Amino acid sequence: MTTLLWIIAMILVLGALAYLRVSLLTATIAAAVVMTAGWTLDVVGPISWIIFLVVALPLNISAFRQNVISRPLMKVYRGIMPEMSSTEKEAIEAGTTWWEADLFAGNPNWKKLHNYPVARLSADEQAFLDGPVEEVCRMVNQHQVSHQLADLPADVWQYLKDNGFFAMIIKKKYGGLEYSAYAQSRVLQKLAGLSSELASTVGVPNSLGPGELLQHYGTPEQQNHYLPRLAKGLEVPCFALTSPEAGSDAGSIPDFGIVCKGQWEGEEVLGMKLTWNKRYITLAPVATVLGLAFKLRDPEHLLGDKEELGITCALIPTDMEGVETGRRHFPLNCMFQNGPTHGNEVFVPLSFIIGGPKMAGQGWRMLVECLSVGRGITLPSNSAGGVKTAALATGAYARIRRQFKLPIGKLEGIEEPMARIGGNAYLMDAVTTLTTTGIDLGEKPSVISAIVKYHLTDRMQKCVIDAMDIHGGKGVCLGPNNYLGRGYQAAPIAITVEGANILTRSMIIYGQGAIRCHPYVLAEMESAFDTESGQGLANFDAAIFGHIGFATSNFIRSFWLGLTSSRFSNAPYSDKTKRYYQQMNRFSANLALLSDLAMATLGGNLKRKERISARLGDLLSQLYLASATLKRYEDEGRQADDLPLVQWAVEDALYKLQASLDDLLDNFPMGLGGALRVVMFPFGRPLKRPSDVLDHKVAKIMQTPCESRDRLGKGQFWTNSEHNAVGIQEQTLLDIIASEPLHDKVCKASGKRLPFMWLDKVAAEGKALGVLSDDEVNLLERAEIGRMKSINVDDFDPAELRPEVVSTTSQERAA
Repeated sequence: MTTLLWIIAMILVLGALAYLRVSLLTATIAAAVVMTAGWTLDVVGPISWIIFLVVALPLNISAFRQNVISRPLMKVYRGIMPEMSSTEKEAIEAGTTWWEADLFAGNPNWKKLHNYPVARLSADEQAFLDGPVEEVCRMVNQHQVSHQLADLPADVWQYLKDNGFFAMIIKKKYGGLEYSAYAQSRVLQKLAGLSSELASTVGVPNSLGPGELLQHYGTPEQQNHYLPRLAKGLEVPCFALTSPEAGSDAGSIPDFGIVCKGQWEGEEVLGMKLTWNKRYITLAPVATVLGLAFKLRDPEHLLGDKEELGITCALIPTDMEGVETGRRHFPLNCMFQNGPTHGNEVFVPLSFIIGGPKMAGQGWRMLVECLSVGRGITLPSNSAGGVKTAALATGAYARIRRQFKLPIGKLEGIEEPMARIGGNAYLMDAVTTLTTTGIDLGEKPSVISAIVKYHLTDRMQKCVIDAMDIHGGKGVCLGPNNYLGRGYQAAPIAITVEGANILTRSMIIYGQGAIRCHPYVLAEMESAFDTESGQGLANFDAAIFGHIGFATSNFIRSFWLGLTSSRFSNAPYSDKTKRYYQQMNRFSANLALLSDLAMATLGGNLKRKERISARLGDLLSQLYLASATLKRYEDEGRQADDLPLVQWAVEDALYKLQASLDDLLDNFPMGLGGALRVVMFPFGRPLKRPSDVLDHKVAKIMQTPCESRDRLGKGQFWTNSEHNAVGIQEQTLLDIIASEPLHDKVCKASGKRLPFMWLDKVAAEGKALGVLSDDEVNLLERAEIGRMKSINVDDFDPAELRPEVVSTTSQERAA
């Protein structure tokens, strides 16, 4: 019995030490203490001590461990893991890791998350949103843009240029606004809620493009020439990366430049002959300066010994001879400027390279570093803004529109998709806020940017589909009063651009995340192939034994948290969010363990097992989305009225995570899924999707004017102006709610139950009965006008459905 108790004590001590992730030396000392206790109790004898010392001493003597254990392991490791190519290495090393690394490590520090600063707008940024952004939204008639002009009007283009909309990222010393990433996100959200053309036109110059690249890598001469002109709108930029043969696989672009000598401004200079064929280039039809990505070759070795210099970025004025701006693309009735650009052996001096000749061949690193910032702001913010506006607009419509003598928002079949829209609107705003907080702290989060690009554009598309289903015929009939149709058409564009979502999910999120976020893998890879520094073996030894301890800890953590349903794990609060933190502790440990096992069983083949990689990426992604939601709840003062939105968003994210984890275990390599399921789900899957009761609460918030609803749609364009159907409908919602008791009063006075329609007639009857004041009559009459405007759809003379033929070119309108 004593021996059994001692064995149990040893297991518990070692398990606790692994759970707490103590050092090898500390664990050895603790084990020695337990051994000594066993010696005292006559449980441990000399042979046990010899075995213990034979194992423990070599592990703690670094020189012995490195040469006897780590050196053979390093040889095996080199055989399993292929050395990274230069482009893979640059992509992996580009950017930084941030909160996602904590989630990946199996033991999130929630205090760290909540200590990140609360995102706030400066006085200038808020004034810009309340002034120029509000005004340009008033100016835009979306039906005119999408159906009549096929472009933003000339006065809108000029207003954008005159008021610095293209200069949000440019530093003040060059005449720019130098706004925070958070402010850029809020601007784009507001614009996107009204017009995808407007948001795209503003977003692209402030994302990956000449402005961003010049500020980080440009020469002083390039910066001083171009940045003030970009800030004033004197130059319209675009960036040409995608080719017909290379879309998401940007590293395979066929466009090239040849280093050679040629004539430039009457002199012979060293330059490049550039040949390119690009497509899908936003703003290309109106651009005056083209950022161009190409592969640079130096066959005559005019710059050095290397012949293939690699991807390079240059700035090319579009009015140069040989630069051909193609006609416009027509992306799903979304009329932002987009088209091809071509050039054949266009000679330019080497000074056109962004950063000058010394940056030849450095374009890939430049692109992936800048893309990690821009991709984390533009498309996620546009998606969040669109869904926020759709959430409140759908809530208002569902409260105004009646079927079966009830507002349709009270029907349970409608509540389900409404809850998805409202819960996602809360989550998506939270995610953009946390992501831009990281960017404003100086991070270049390549993994997070991939997560938010994929998941927010994906959720946006699904929410727009839900909104269309709720609106029915109102949604499918286009016209000035349809605030959904064009967004519904345009949704696949966001899914496709800046890395197609299929590729982003199956390759990029986890492909980068597994190496960048793991505390040891990148160090192992670098040290295993380090043949020059002399520290390769020592560094590999530290990394591999750290990794072994890390994996052991995550196995113990997964087992214990599964066995106890994580109820004893750390959570920063004891309220209704406590279980969310605890469940995320559990899933974080699962992710870390499964990552190590996937890499151990598949090695370098993991990157080719895209569905395994995608599901592992899903775990990391949903943890990030849920943690962002909890961070928002904390930052906004833990408003109890917002709790249904928080609960829906977190429960939906964690349920999706559980589904991906379940699929991963069903398909785990080498048949290990069954054994791992016992460790992780000993009592079955613990989570359920958001309940019907929760759906009802979220749908009610969307339909009821209140502070929670205001926070849900905060910052969007709700002004009751001529061309803003959403703003007009918001006023109608207030009028309808205020009219309901008046309707009841007239019904009571007349002794009959009148239908809630023809409110102008109800008003007349109430006035005749003497139960309504003149103001109340006016309210009912106004409510009826708004009600009919909300539920009616536009109709047209057949001639109006033919797009207007405009004599001016797109370039002239944009000039």
